[in-house]
Amino acid sequence: MKKGMFITFEGTEGSGKSTQIRAAAAFLRKKGRSVVMLREPGGTRISEAIREILLNKKLKEMDPVTELLLYLAARAQIVREKILPALRKGKVVICDRFEDSTRAYQGFGRGISLAAIDQASLLVRGHLKPDMTFVLDIDITKGLARGGRHDRIEREALSFHQRVRRGFLTLAQKDSRRITVLDTSKPVDWVSQKIQERLERVFGK
Repeated sequence: MKKGMFITFEGTEGSGKSTQIRAAAAFLRKKGRSVVMLREPGGTRISEAIREILLNKKLKEMDPVTELLLYLAARAQIVREKILPALRKGKVVICDRFEDSTRAYQGFGRGISLAAIDQASLLVRGHLKPDMTFVLDIDITKGLARGGRHDRIEREALSFHQRVRRGFLTLAQKDSRRITVLDTSKPVDWVSQKIQERLERVFGK
């Protein structure tokens, strides 16, 4: 049986994750791999309902700890309902955001202790960790201009988004074997090629 693999895509708003996830999935399917594409928060009926609360622009009074626990609740559901079953079947799971986003947004962005986040995350995901992560990096103002500022998170102050970006880059520096950082201000095809080169080294011809 082929071993399942868990790949995550991370980055700030407007970094181009959706485009690159679709390209990576198509590349792996051509290799004969069965691919499951998911997003966080979301991916299950319960997690999508939590997503609606988290991104509701009217809920400006949400406390950072409430926000953290809602993200973790959505993750607990998708891990058990979708990710782990797919990996057991030998599938490649590609997820738009995972635990690195929590560290970047709620840790570096909101100022919640990374140690507290990591401890709570262990209960949520158990021993599950991404095998490979791509951080798509872009200047904050360019990214927000690309994606717009529609939901509660996108509407946060520029300084918040800058802290989040620094968070992703810090995490990548500390875990460079797992995390590949790519500059998505460069052409889309160039970024896709770099991702495919990394995947090729793992999945082969």
